[in-house]
Amino acid sequence: MKTACIIPARYESTRLPGKPLRKIAGKTLIHRVYERAVLAQKPDIVIIATDHPLIEEEIKKFGGECVMTSPDHPTGTDRLAEAVRHYPDYDIIVNVQGDEPFIDPAVIDALASCLQDRPDLDMATVSSPLKKEEYEDPSAVKVVVNIRGEALYFSRSLIPFPRHAFAEPPRKHVGIYAYRRRFLLDFAAMPQTPLEKTESLEQLRALESGCRIGVIQTDMDGIGIDTEEDLKRAEAYFERSHPL
Repeated sequence: MKTACIIPARYESTRLPGKPLRKIAGKTLIHRVYERAVLAQKPDIVIIATDHPLIEEEIKKFGGECVMTSPDHPTGTDRLAEAVRHYPDYDIIVNVQGDEPFIDPAVIDALASCLQDRPDLDMATVSSPLKKEEYEDPSAVKVVVNIRGEALYFSRSLIPFPRHAFAEPPRKHVGIYAYRRRFLLDFAAMPQTPLEKTESLEQLRALESGCRIGVIQTDMDGIGIDTEEDLKRAEAYFERSHPL
């Protein structure tokens, strides 16, 4: 069962134009993400799926593998599905976001292993501890799971609601996924569903369609890059983690 790690990298960004080419400690964001992804042991290949020749040029400079995709995809999942069609020999696809320069390679391996070990699952994703200051933050997506470690629901609201106290600490969803190839292609072709539209969360489309999503746990608290302030935080984190 072969595994591919694919990193979507879109040039346009409302809050940070040209985001993949912005630099953190002397290297572009997309280079930093790629460096972390290739440290994982499970993927047989790491591919960057982009829509822009400048990003393609940068990928070639640092020796990465690249596939060009349409600039018109509305979501990263659509870009991922187009890229997958170029690689028909891979059964498991791990989707690493192109703005996570500190992704833990062990998480990539754990996601791939989850689908290898659980043939009943269509896809898998990640959760981490939810901080108190994130309870009411709609950008911190919450997830609840059943006793088999499968997603019951994702929400921008606090779930479960602590009527008395949390029996288990609440969990935050981390937007990293692994898919079975066939399911990914089917998923990208599905129409949007009511809960997905309501919460603006793509993964609800999978749940509403009866799909099974495994959720692994990690303590990882990544730094996603969406703004200039995020870049500054990432630069400071890198300097603390890699002192001269």
